[in-house]
Amino acid sequence: MTKYIQRNLETNINEFLTIFPVTAILGPRQCGKSTLARKIVASFPDAVFLDLEDATDRQKLSDPKLFFEINRGKLVCIDEIQLTPNIFTVLRRIIDERGENGQLLVLGSASRDLIRQSSESLAGRIGYLELTPFLVPEVPQYEISDIWLRGGFPRSLLASSERASFIWRTNFIQTYLERDIPSLGFAIPAQTLKRLWTMIAHSSGSILNSSKLGSSLGVSHTTLRKYIDLLSQTFMVRLLEPLEANVKKRLVKSPKIYIRDSGILHTLLDIENRNDLLGNPIFGNSWESFVVEQIITKFPDWKPTFYRTAAGSEMDLVLSRGNRRIGIE
Repeated sequence: MTKYIQRNLETNINEFLTIFPVTAILGPRQCGKSTLARKIVASFPDAVFLDLEDATDRQKLSDPKLFFEINRGKLVCIDEIQLTPNIFTVLRRIIDERGENGQLLVLGSASRDLIRQSSESLAGRIGYLELTPFLVPEVPQYEISDIWLRGGFPRSLLASSERASFIWRTNFIQTYLERDIPSLGFAIPAQTLKRLWTMIAHSSGSILNSSKLGSSLGVSHTTLRKYIDLLSQTFMVRLLEPLEANVKKRLVKSPKIYIRDSGILHTLLDIENRNDLLGNPIFGNSWESFVVEQIITKFPDWKPTFYRTAAGSEMDLVLSRGNRRIGIE
């Protein structure tokens, strides 16, 4: 049995459960949301856990009002909530009738923008937290070079060998393209999205050139941005916006784009082991992508941007909060 690894977000979740009727943990598939939620739920007497990928659990919510009446006073955790987004309208009435905090813990593999019903129906009643794959401080028993190569997805990092890790990530990518995206209601050919994802991997850490990518993919600029937004809202890529500063210099206005998990980046580029990585031209950009993601995730209350002038002066990452600003190069 694999030992449970403490997640930094655990304290935040317990705090949110005392503040909001509904707490949502959002993040990519297989990043550890269910494991973390079960750990949280275990500390609540008689708590109920539902996985909406399970037909039996979905059936339990066929009459939501009856289900929540039977489980009144208990913490209910619902996993993969994006599979039944229409339930939020019903939940609002039930939550307001009970008038208590800590009623619901919901898990989703899509951003709040993709689960729009939650923000519309539960405004003021729901708090959002994002769980990412493992951060370096969460797994001190692993060398940073291993986390960089394999990425932070638990089954990838904890795999018995570099080969086993690479095979898991290859299957993760295939499942994401062939099952996860269609389950969200998007009819995008898997090969098209895979090509785009791979092209982004080749330029991870670079300025996004939508026209060039769209031309290479054979789609319009508008369609390309829809595809990129989908990858972003399912936590696969990060768009880092440029700093808007009141300076006389002309600043770059396009965002930088990153593959968020370094292990997924390496798999898309067929980089299986350390020697492959050391000999690949993406080496430097891969390291930048890894470090930027670690920093941004560690400081979620700071707004991340980058600074670059048309003349080429740049700062890889700028964190802003109020009137404070930190530049990282």
